[in-house]
Amino acid sequence: MGKGHHRLFGTDGIRGRANVHPITGEMAYRLGRAAAHLFVRAGEEHHIVIGKDTRISGYMLEMALTSGITSMGVNVILVGPFTTPGIAFLTRSLRADAGIMISASHNPYDDNGIKFFSSEGLKLPDELEDRIERLVTDPEIDHIRPTGALIGKVSRLSGAEGRYVEFVKNTLPRKQKFEGVRIVADMANGGAYKVAPMALRELGAEVITMADTPDGVNINDNCGALYPENLAKRVVETGSDLGVALDGDADRAVFVTSTGKILDGDRIMAIVAPFLKREGRLPGDTLVTTVMSNLALDESMKSHGINLRKTQVGDRYILEELDRLALSFGGEQSGHIIFRDFHSTGDGLLTTLQLLSILSLDGVSLDDAARIMEPYPQMLKTIPVPSKPPIDTLPFLAKTKAEVDRELSEGHGRLLLRYSGTEMAIRIMLEGPDTKKLERMMESLEEAVTRDFAKISPHH
Repeated sequence: MGKGHHRLFGTDGIRGRANVHPITGEMAYRLGRAAAHLFVRAGEEHHIVIGKDTRISGYMLEMALTSGITSMGVNVILVGPFTTPGIAFLTRSLRADAGIMISASHNPYDDNGIKFFSSEGLKLPDELEDRIERLVTDPEIDHIRPTGALIGKVSRLSGAEGRYVEFVKNTLPRKQKFEGVRIVADMANGGAYKVAPMALRELGAEVITMADTPDGVNINDNCGALYPENLAKRVVETGSDLGVALDGDADRAVFVTSTGKILDGDRIMAIVAPFLKREGRLPGDTLVTTVMSNLALDESMKSHGINLRKTQVGDRYILEELDRLALSFGGEQSGHIIFRDFHSTGDGLLTTLQLLSILSLDGVSLDDAARIMEPYPQMLKTIPVPSKPPIDTLPFLAKTKAEVDRELSEGHGRLLLRYSGTEMAIRIMLEGPDTKKLERMMESLEEAVTRDFAKISPHH
């Protein structure tokens, strides 16, 4: 692999097309061995929990990881189809040494991914990921081959759904019920297809489910958090109070009001943060979000006396900031919301229960609550690029960016330019009150990118 190979780990674990490097059985086997070696401290018995979403390739990766881990003398606990936040919770509650989730989140079914959780249910820091990566390519642990009774065992966890449902229900005020609430739940044919309707029904809500019959290939297929339009139609048709769409591994949620209005993570944070502040549950009166969040969120929060801290894009950076500053609440526009008092990761089901709880305690509909903030128009463009040179070294783009920045600063707007963390592309985000103006700016930025990259040979 030598120099210049690019990192296996992206912003959220390892991800790619299933059965193509690095998401192959062979690689999963080596990852299993590396993880078993790193997470396990000397002495007593050790366990690693493995869960997966509903993709057909999950079986292949689950078996290969299991084989690698047990070959190092470590036991495996298999959970089967589950949610990412559910696996983070089980890893903690079972006192396991680590957890592994096999999922490519919101990607199409033919992709898959592998993400690791520490014994605390946290995503791994970069240096641990780098050590796993080194062990995968290095023969350093090849000689470790326990035999006889020292080979790891595998067990299946029964009752995982019930444990996790109890955990999310326990984040609500005691005795709280959602009787009389009708909710449409779009499960994305993913990992939450059992637990989410179960939790909502146990709390007394009337649940109408959509996309809750996974078959290995229909995960995220025109359903779930990426396609909330179908949910919006269904909410209006059924006269429901609201709707929620989770993504394939249920770590994020997008909501729909009774009139069919789609609400992203920014709107949900705008509703939740002032409530937490009133309850004395928002330390430092501070909300943590990313640079992608809408400007209207800043303005709405300022009017409620709430400060915003912004991180780079990725829920792990929000979590790091929450922990660093001992704060309790943050999230992303995409619908990853972290209630740090309750959980170590974004959790779509937990967010749904918390939101329902706030609406019921305040006696308002989601439509009314959503009026707290009216987002500015945002335009997003992803342009494939052959390489990722520093943006300020691209002459046309740097010049156009300076012009756009100047124009936007006068009329409350902003431009965000960054390379994607997960693909070879540059992302442009424009935001401001005037859509016509944004369209014109987007054209000149796209043209600048095209001109700059035309001069860069792909072999560069």
